[in-house]
Amino acid sequence: MSEHRRRSPGRTGASHPPRFLLPVTAAAVAAIMVVTLTGYMVLRATRPGAGAVIAAMLPGSRALAVLEEQRQQMIVMDAAAHTMHMVGVPQVAAMANLDTGVGTVSFPPPDPGTAQSIAWNMMSSFGFSPSTQFSCLNDIWTRESGWRWNAANASGAYGIPQALPGSKMASAGSDWQTNPATQIKWGLGYIQSVYGTPCSAWSFWQANGWY
Repeated sequence: MSEHRRRSPGRTGASHPPRFLLPVTAAAVAAIMVVTLTGYMVLRATRPGAGAVIAAMLPGSRALAVLEEQRQQMIVMDAAAHTMHMVGVPQVAAMANLDTGVGTVSFPPPDPGTAQSIAWNMMSSFGFSPSTQFSCLNDIWTRESGWRWNAANASGAYGIPQALPGSKMASAGSDWQTNPATQIKWGLGYIQSVYGTPCSAWSFWQANGWY
């Protein structure tokens, strides 16, 4: 007989895998899917971010450390957000002066019996708000005369407002040489007619060194 006729009949069919492998394979795939889905749900439950995704790829102890670090950061951020809502808007220290638009600092009333107190009480009669304008007046006359009624300058300027010449103050009273109230009355009238307000006069003084 020829060679090809000597084959065993049992070898002519195609080989088939054992039937028990199919259930085992299906079970393994199902188990993998369950584990994957469970891990995904756990990560979603812990509000995963980039850190959680990285943690899932790391060994056990390192993964827990990453997740704990992320949780602490989220706690800090939540606390900061609540704190920002509780903090109020900062208050303005000094409101703009309504008379001139120049920023001024509210000034308390001076001690009674002083030249400053005389000026404070007299300012309203010239249309000046003492609480907002006195600080500017104080800045000018502190530098000009130190609020001394007998302050004299070699140029001929005299008194608290340093009128030049001092005799100009006679229009406010004959006692202009010795009476602080007369000098202040003249000085306030001068500021009103030339600058409008003490704060405008102070702005000019700052730019020029005189008023």
